[in-house]
Amino acid sequence: MPEDDRYRIDKQQARRAFDAAAATYDEAAELQYEIGDRMMERLDFIRLQPQRILDLGAGTGKFSAALLKRYRKAEIVAVDLAQAMLARAQTRGGWLRRPLCVCADADQLPFADDSFEFIFSNLMLQWSVDLEHTLTELRRVLAPGGLLMFTTFGPDTLMELRASWEAVDGHTHVNRFPDLHDVGDLLVRTRWADPVMDSERITVTYRELGRLMQDLKQIGAHNVTAGRPRGLTGHRRWQQFSAAYERYRSDGVLPASYEVVYGHAWSPVNKYAGRGNEVPLASLIPPGSRSGR
Repeated sequence: MPEDDRYRIDKQQARRAFDAAAATYDEAAELQYEIGDRMMERLDFIRLQPQRILDLGAGTGKFSAALLKRYRKAEIVAVDLAQAMLARAQTRGGWLRRPLCVCADADQLPFADDSFEFIFSNLMLQWSVDLEHTLTELRRVLAPGGLLMFTTFGPDTLMELRASWEAVDGHTHVNRFPDLHDVGDLLVRTRWADPVMDSERITVTYRELGRLMQDLKQIGAHNVTAGRPRGLTGHRRWQQFSAAYERYRSDGVLPASYEVVYGHAWSPVNKYAGRGNEVPLASLIPPGSRSGR
């Protein structure tokens, strides 16, 4: 199997994993919520009064509720691939204002062009099969002058986990996460305006490896790459993996590294420039004349 195909995301497997994790997600998603809170704080420095907001990859709806509170006149549409997650998101907010929940794939959004003035997406883009296509689709549904704000994970995320499994077998065990510069280049290529990117590293520590693996399972972050091993992990392979990970233990704890990528960009005000009726040059040349010299 070609290298790129080995890391291709199986979306049906991802959907099942997140559906199964819906009941435990809020309990285990401390890191995910901390990152989302940090992104929310960045809104303090941006003037924005959107009427319709898309919370893309909304999960159980924590940030849909936060957006309802911040933008009291806006309609919030919460989109997620997992219906069980959205069932919990539907309970967020008050009696009069709750997010409108839509189960959909970010690559095929069921919305008309220019439907939103703001897209908020916390840790969803790393699950994209084709990030260029996803960014193009987001630009389609965002109105001219609208804001896209997102977080995703960078390539050093779970590097200890990746390296420890590589010492055991040749299968893929961790997603291939996009590089900050590659994401920035894709924003430019898909014609977003004024993209801004930055990153930070966060290390979560565990006394036992099993607790890390449990946390990943409880948030639905399963291995859903095409090159994943099939079947159960045997005792011998687990022991080898555990021994390899122990090399990273320091001061009595095991690290799990996360490279967090933050980004925002704007839908161009002249989004539709150049889409007018184009007149072929030949039609402007009188019959019998020569074009050019």
